[in-house]
Amino acid sequence: MDLFETERTKESSSKDLPLAVRMRPRSLDEFAGQQHILGEGKLLKRAIDSDRITSLILYGPPGTGKTTLAHVISNVTKSYFEQLNATTSNVAEMRGAIALAKQRKITNGKRTILFIDEIHRFNKAQQDVLMPDVEEGNPVLIGATVDNPFFSIVAPLISRSQVFELKPLTPADIVKILEAALHDRERGLGGLKIEMHKEALEHIARVCDGDARKALNALEVGALTTGPKNGVIEFTLEVAGESIQKKGVLYDRAGDSHYDTISAFIKSMRGSDPDAALYWLAKMLYAGEDTRFIARRIVICASEDVGNADPQALVVANAAFQVSEFVGMPEARIPLAQAAVYVACAPKSNAAYMGIEKALKDVEEGRTREVPTHLKDASYHGAKQLGHGEGYKYAHEYEKHYVKQEYVAGGKKYYIPTEIGYEKKIKEWLEGLKRNNSPIVN
Repeated sequence: MDLFETERTKESSSKDLPLAVRMRPRSLDEFAGQQHILGEGKLLKRAIDSDRITSLILYGPPGTGKTTLAHVISNVTKSYFEQLNATTSNVAEMRGAIALAKQRKITNGKRTILFIDEIHRFNKAQQDVLMPDVEEGNPVLIGATVDNPFFSIVAPLISRSQVFELKPLTPADIVKILEAALHDRERGLGGLKIEMHKEALEHIARVCDGDARKALNALEVGALTTGPKNGVIEFTLEVAGESIQKKGVLYDRAGDSHYDTISAFIKSMRGSDPDAALYWLAKMLYAGEDTRFIARRIVICASEDVGNADPQALVVANAAFQVSEFVGMPEARIPLAQAAVYVACAPKSNAAYMGIEKALKDVEEGRTREVPTHLKDASYHGAKQLGHGEGYKYAHEYEKHYVKQEYVAGGKKYYIPTEIGYEKKIKEWLEGLKRNNSPIVN
């Protein structure tokens, strides 16, 4: 076999690799996302640039670049790359890899990076095998895990390694990766004439859950299985939905569909239709809408449209906001649905909302009213000489803790409670107080 045949075979086998493997970044400049650890001036970036890499544990969900980052570190530091997978490797293989690393160091001075994928799968005894050589720095261990390493990796190994958490890639990161694959003629799909619809690209970026591998696989499947028309592959939203096995919903998060859908959601809750509210909620969640945006709308609706007719609605809505933030998707759909249904089914009153609107209008357009002298602060030295607090009646000294006195000049009414739900009780209570104002208790 001659050299050229070897090179042709290598090139052919490279083209047979999945797109996600072919597009693996070769340098930090090509690496997308993870700026919290790889941004300019960050510790890991400085360590890589200065070739001062010590053993690392990379922790994060699938497709966030753990294996890729290990390869990049190997390329930048010009180290030999040895890869094992803890699900299939054993102690003998580990010892063999470590022995070869030592031999390389002695023979040509070349350092070895030993990358162990799914390192959390090794038991304590297997992890302990790594300890002496990791401590000496040859090989340099880079372990990858989807589990929290502080619970799944032995403490001595953790103490000898730096732990970096990789986070799910943002849709913007994924779009950048997909566009690079579409235009790269050497490793990507640049040799194909692909008309990529914007909504198709954004759909893949949204629903891949921050997993670049999943996104690139979907792109490759869609491009290679869609028949060209006049030599052009039209990559539509429908193709994207089939490729990533999640139906594409027309939902532009920055356009009309976004605002129309949230409008329908709010109006369904306001209109006491829990079924419609759940449908619009489901559409937004399926399309990848930000759960915080949805939760904020539920909280506002609970206050604006339910108000004091059922004060518990705001409590439920706010709890759903906090819980959904804490648990994340997909579980966040449950508290959001519970809150949306509660708000939709609750009695409605916008009296508090209308009250503050009227008061704000008076402040904005009318003459600013001075605080009555008897209500002014009388706690500081000299306040009494100005008459501050004189004549103030302390409500708790009166029956039912109420006494009639002027709290704002003009006595204009802003809050007019309805006779719906709990607000009916509020109305009756306020009216009762004013009818039965009692004398001072001695």
